[in-house]
Amino acid sequence: MWRNEPVITYVLLVVTIGMFMLETAMGGSTQVKVLVALGARYNPYIAFFGQWWRLVTPIFLHIGIVHLLVNMMSLWFLGRMTETVFGHWRFLAIYLVSGIVGNFGGMIFDSANSVGAGASTSLFGLLGAFLMLGDNFRHNPAINAAVRQFAIVVVINLVFDLTQPSIDIAGHIAGLIGGFLIAGAVGVPRVGTIRRVKRVLMGVLLIAVPIILFIVDGTGIM
Repeated sequence: MWRNEPVITYVLLVVTIGMFMLETAMGGSTQVKVLVALGARYNPYIAFFGQWWRLVTPIFLHIGIVHLLVNMMSLWFLGRMTETVFGHWRFLAIYLVSGIVGNFGGMIFDSANSVGAGASTSLFGLLGAFLMLGDNFRHNPAINAAVRQFAIVVVINLVFDLTQPSIDIAGHIAGLIGGFLIAGAVGVPRVGTIRRVKRVLMGVLLIAVPIILFIVDGTGIM
């Protein structure tokens, strides 16, 4: 059961829904003070008080029931598929690293110092992981067919983001790129082999690009 069932996906669902219940018990998931208290992304607290854990905790927080339902449905479908392809621990690494990179991107490009929360950065990372498969295993017909569908989903979501001023499009794009890079770095033995040089390069880019952005930005807030 452990090897064949997407247990990490189930755990992520339970933890995220549990956090939403805690948000509700503390006063409501749309209350800024509740979100900030539970670890939502808030630039001043990260950049000036060193609360870098706020790049992780927003993955498990949501603003309103619709936000939660949409993301949990996406996690149910994308998570099970990604975990089956990559395996339990690689999937968890992709999910968490994508979320962190996405929240970092949201922090860097959010000049309004808004409060950010949601699993969307991680979910875009799962889409990025499948785009990585398409890039490295383009001669596999089954993978090509799946990747084309995921590419359409990515385009639709990004176009939708452009029409919604309240959506963190920078975080979504950063999560997508982060998912692509971390998926290549950890590899996918269940599908095939990625050249070691390419895996190392993707890992280096995953670490180097955020550091360069932060140094260029100075304070961490553009």
